[in-house]
Amino acid sequence: MNWIEIAYYFLEYLAVAIIVGMSGYSTIRFFSHIVTKKSSPEEYFREYKHTLGSGLLLGLEILVAADVIRTVAMEPTIQNIASLAVLVVIRTFLSWALVVEMEGRWPWQKKHSDAKSGGGSINQPNSMP
Repeated sequence: MNWIEIAYYFLEYLAVAIIVGMSGYSTIRFFSHIVTKKSSPEEYFREYKHTLGSGLLLGLEILVAADVIRTVAMEPTIQNIASLAVLVVIRTFLSWALVVEMEGRWPWQKKHSDAKSGGGSINQPNSMP
């Protein structure tokens, strides 16, 4: 086994560990908040979705990196490259869906606080009237 295969397997296992770990952490934190009842259940649920979604997003990004390494460095056939393209499209769609679920907006839209204050982000400068 060469170092490229080791990197590929490391990234795959890291992504799975992040997804499982964040799922467990988010769930434990959610139930501990419910037991202590420090604020409203809606706030707990929103935080739970955000923490869980962040872990899923990070895991998906690392899985894409692992698939790119596997396809480009280990098995660069036309069929594998086509499979990689399909996986990247599916995972990109999943990432967008998670962002919409967590934040209530598309990734390229301004945050609600930015729209009210007129401020922009680095990726999206203010437009002139």
